[in-house]
Amino acid sequence: MNTGDTAWVMLSTILVFAMTIPGLAFFYGGLVRRKNVLSVLMQCFIIMCVISLQWVLFGYSLSFGADTGQGIIGGLEWAGLNHVGGQPNGDYAATIPHGVFMIFQCMFAVITPALMIGAFAERMKFSAFLVFTILWTTLVYDLLAHWVWGTGGWMRNLGGLDFAGGIVVHASSGVSALVLCILLGKRLGYQKTPFRPHNLPFTVLGGALLWFGWFGFNAGSALGANELAANAFVVTHIGTAAAGLTWALIEWQRHGKPTILGTVTGAVAGLVAITPACGFVNPMNAIFIGIVVAFVCYIAVTVIKTRLGYDDALDAFGVHGVGGIWGTIAVGLFAEKAVNASGADGLFFGGAQLWPQVVMAVAAPLYAVIMTIIIYKIVDALMCVRVKEREENIGLDLTQQSEAAYTVIE
Repeated sequence: MNTGDTAWVMLSTILVFAMTIPGLAFFYGGLVRRKNVLSVLMQCFIIMCVISLQWVLFGYSLSFGADTGQGIIGGLEWAGLNHVGGQPNGDYAATIPHGVFMIFQCMFAVITPALMIGAFAERMKFSAFLVFTILWTTLVYDLLAHWVWGTGGWMRNLGGLDFAGGIVVHASSGVSALVLCILLGKRLGYQKTPFRPHNLPFTVLGGALLWFGWFGFNAGSALGANELAANAFVVTHIGTAAAGLTWALIEWQRHGKPTILGTVTGAVAGLVAITPACGFVNPMNAIFIGIVVAFVCYIAVTVIKTRLGYDDALDAFGVHGVGGIWGTIAVGLFAEKAVNASGADGLFFGGAQLWPQVVMAVAAPLYAVIMTIIIYKIVDALMCVRVKEREENIGLDLTQQSEAAYTVIE
């Protein structure tokens, strides 16, 4: 067991924790109207509580436990953290305690359903949100984590590469978010009245915290303080910077002025796209990945959403879904063994990695879409997912949490 590796992964766990609260909470919270900001903060905060317990009780075992056959799901031998203690686990992390690997992966399980909040913001009942989140994490995230990262998972056996969650985290939550916003329907007054962000400084603060925490998200996935972590650290920053700048330049060219919201959104898209690739690509290719993701996500957010008319309130699909799929395919193009000997060479380096990446980029989102529809229909039949029209008009802060973010003194 290596104390340096252990210390780095524990620090990375803290960084990924900060991505959800306060990072994502403030990023999304600033984008909604003032009457709904507390509902977003509450949803992010309660996910940390609920999914952490789900992970300990059975989620971790389903994701990383010994395969039960066919590469679909793990067993329950680690349920309740049975036999998950201070000794390393050779299947996943040979130099850090098993418990440290478990809690690091817990932060991934937490943030994934939290990313979907951006699509259905301002219109989902809190009780239904809780039930849906638990079911989705169990039936979608836990299975995808096993498929891609678990010993015996079928996508892992196929040769698919996802260093830190482009498919497991971003593509799965992004496409599920799209399904949810379509099934829930548009917010009252959508495209008829302006829906302006109530606090852009909150969003910029949240975006900065996401960038900060993402170093742990990506470089921590090397599971050690080593050369691979260093590469992931560097390309995470470089790819993100390229995407943020590119989005700003696109806005500047199209509208005459760049915006802080667009630049932050571009940076987040860059973080998403580099996530699956950060352990396999060099810095120059990371720049190209960042430039491309800014273009494709900009088109998804400003053109495709407008033409199709769905109400992805905070662009969860346009950024995380589209960005995660592009990043996954980019691995098949730019991965090279010179960066990671345990990886593979992509198309541009004479390898055949593109095929398993395309399979992952199609199969995992398709599964997430089907399961999201099924889970939504069940929860909606039992308790009705959407708030009543009167509650939506008043705002979720008062109707779901009985609180107000801002007190006006007369």
